[in-house]
Amino acid sequence: MSDVINVIGGGLAGVEAAWQAANLGARVRLYEMRPVMQTPAHRTDQLAEIVCSNSLKTDEPGTAPYLLKEELRRGGSLVMEAAAATRVPAGAALSVDRVKFAEYITEKIEQHPNIEVVREEVKSIADCGMRIAEHSADNASTNSDEADLKRSAIRNPTSAIPTIIATGPLTSDALTAEIMKFTGDDQLYFYDAIAPIIAADSIDMSIAWKAARYDKGGADYINCPMDREQYERFIAELLEAKSVPLKRFEETHWFESCLPIEEIARRGPETLRFGPMKPKGLRHPKTGEEPYACVQLRQENLMADAYGMVGFQNHLRYGEQERILKMIPGLENAEFLQFGQIHRNTFINSPKILNETLATKTDPNLFFAGQITGVEGYVESVATGWLAGINAVRTLRGEPLITAPQTSAIGALCRYVSNVETKNFQPVNITFGLLEPLPPELRKKYRRKRERHAVQVERALKDWDEWLANLK
Repeated sequence: MSDVINVIGGGLAGVEAAWQAANLGARVRLYEMRPVMQTPAHRTDQLAEIVCSNSLKTDEPGTAPYLLKEELRRGGSLVMEAAAATRVPAGAALSVDRVKFAEYITEKIEQHPNIEVVREEVKSIADCGMRIAEHSADNASTNSDEADLKRSAIRNPTSAIPTIIATGPLTSDALTAEIMKFTGDDQLYFYDAIAPIIAADSIDMSIAWKAARYDKGGADYINCPMDREQYERFIAELLEAKSVPLKRFEETHWFESCLPIEEIARRGPETLRFGPMKPKGLRHPKTGEEPYACVQLRQENLMADAYGMVGFQNHLRYGEQERILKMIPGLENAEFLQFGQIHRNTFINSPKILNETLATKTDPNLFFAGQITGVEGYVESVATGWLAGINAVRTLRGEPLITAPQTSAIGALCRYVSNVETKNFQPVNITFGLLEPLPPELRKKYRRKRERHAVQVERALKDWDEWLANLK
């Protein structure tokens, strides 16, 4: 039997899947199309390049995002190891130096003796399987049974070679078309947008000030305050600004948790002030009062020479971005290292396609992982890659596939993408709403939401540790 696993896609889910599979003794061929073929959002050829925010969200104990991270840390996650090694100050959030983060992971993957990185575009699932099968056949022993298996793999590659598709939200057009053929669905996509990044030395700190919301984590954010008149003028100009036009044949499906600021503003004049520009928990050091609205900037790298605009993803024309964003107090002379931009995110109708193991229902050797499954968020993508990598190895060994504990965050995510009943399947982040609820007696005992959440996290980690111990 071949001991090779295909992983298509070198993003967060793909590198995690490859790492887990390789550490379990499988040989992994990790396909990454960059730099042979670039995406609209990536800038380098590094594995696990982060193209949107550099934040992996909160790491505050007692929260659902913390639980997900902690499960991965205890499960030997490469991505969590890299995040710890390249962390930058961001209050209670886990944020990373995106360049060092990608370099760390790329070096680890390329140096792993069981991983071969293949820099080429995979245009179809069958093509990938064919390459692996031919490679295996060339190196097969003279044993006739093994040779027959190799030839069978060439004829029917997806059923013979465990393959994980982790191509993420920017899957190439060619492979997207092939996936659509496999799933039997029409176009499945929504639009996502990237926030601008500003040079730190171009921010006027006589106007802006450093602080974290509610003083959690220290002075980790730069805050640009607005009074009512400034805010209303900003909103008026934003609503009149010219956007980059979408392609005529593509209908817009925005992801609600990552709306462009101009789309938020169209929902009402106060929506931004209660969204990314909310002033709650921020008191101006000179007045001691909350501003009417506030724009936050988060450190992008360890050198602290670049700051990203928190929640300010948009798809305005570059000239319009510069003009309007310079209306923000403290950013009048801002130097933009990266403007906001828009890109298409692709995902499958997972409840129809996937089991909780992340194997497809029609082909037990074909797995999906990452954002293409309908999880939203960096760590959520990593979590599905972690499980898919382990299950791909179990497929090789002829062992039963595993599902994560029902009380765990990883279990909750996989349960959602494989079982949720909805006519309009939408990507989701980890929340307590996805986790298995506490039994009635505990809900009655712990009436405060924070207490209930703390108990859920404690229970989940206990179950997780026991499950991991049995898994090994």
